[in-house]
Amino acid sequence: MTAPSQVDYQDIVRVWREADTIPEIEHAWLFDHLMPIFGDPNGPTYEGWTLLSALAPQTRRLRIGVLVTSNRFRPPAMLAKIAATVDIVSGGRLDFGIGVGSRPGHPLARREYEAHGLPFHDTAHAVGSLTEACTVIRRLWTETEPFDFHGTHVQLTGAFCSPKPVQRPHPPIIIGGRSAATLRVVAEHADLWNIPGGDIDDVVRRSALLDRYCAEIGRDPASIIRSIHLPVSYDQPGITRDAIGEAIDAGFRHIVLGLTAPYPDDVARWVTDELITTSAQR
Repeated sequence: MTAPSQVDYQDIVRVWREADTIPEIEHAWLFDHLMPIFGDPNGPTYEGWTLLSALAPQTRRLRIGVLVTSNRFRPPAMLAKIAATVDIVSGGRLDFGIGVGSRPGHPLARREYEAHGLPFHDTAHAVGSLTEACTVIRRLWTETEPFDFHGTHVQLTGAFCSPKPVQRPHPPIIIGGRSAATLRVVAEHADLWNIPGGDIDDVVRRSALLDRYCAEIGRDPASIIRSIHLPVSYDQPGITRDAIGEAIDAGFRHIVLGLTAPYPDDVARWVTDELITTSAQR
C-alpha cells in the first residue's frame, strides 16, 4: 500500500511498476483521503480513484484497489460507475474497497468535510448509508434493467450502470473497519474484510465477532477472507515480520504491507526478500 500523500506521483508509479514484476506481490493499494492525515497538513494528497485509474495501465498483473473508499465522499451510484470504469481500464483487476469512511475521530481527517463542502453525519447515519450503498452498488453492477431504490439514506430513480465491470458477477467487495456496527455490514456484503493492524488480541476478538454475525444470518464465516493492514518498518524489519506471523496465525491470509514515503530504491524487491519470502518460510 502506497498512501498517496506527502509523495510525488512518479514515486508511486515507480513502486507499482516494480511490484508488478514480482509474482510474490499480489495486490497494490491506495487510500482515500482528500487532505493529509499525517505530515505537513498542507502537503500534497492525490484523489484515490483518479490516481487508481491512472495507475491501472501502468501495471499488467497486480490486483488493485483503494483501501478503503470513504462512503461519505461520493454518492454510491456515482461510485459504482467510477469503480466499473476502473475495472474495465485494468482488465478486470479491481478489488472494490469501501468503508464508513474517513476516521472521524482523527482531527486532520475531520477537516476534509468542511474543506470540500461535504456533510458529516453521525455514526448511525454513516453505517446505515454504507449498508444501502453496498446494496445499490451490487445491484448496479449486476442488474440488466433500470431500477428505483428508496432507502432511508439513498434515493435512486431509473438507476442503471453501463458498461458493467469486467469481473462477473462483480469485483470482489472488501469492507474495512473494526466497529461492531461495521462488522454487521461486512457479514452481509463483503467478500473480504480488512482491519488495520495493532493489538492482535483485539483483531482476533473482532474476527470472532464477525464469525458470530455471519452465523446469525446463516453465512459461512469462512466465505469472508480476512485481510489486515500492517505498517512496514524499514529500519526494523523483524518487527514487521513478527506482526505478519501473528496475523497469519490468527487466520489472516490477505496481508497489506503499508509503505511509508520516501520509498527506498527497489523497495518492492526489499519487501519481497525481507518480509514476504521469510514469512512464507515460517
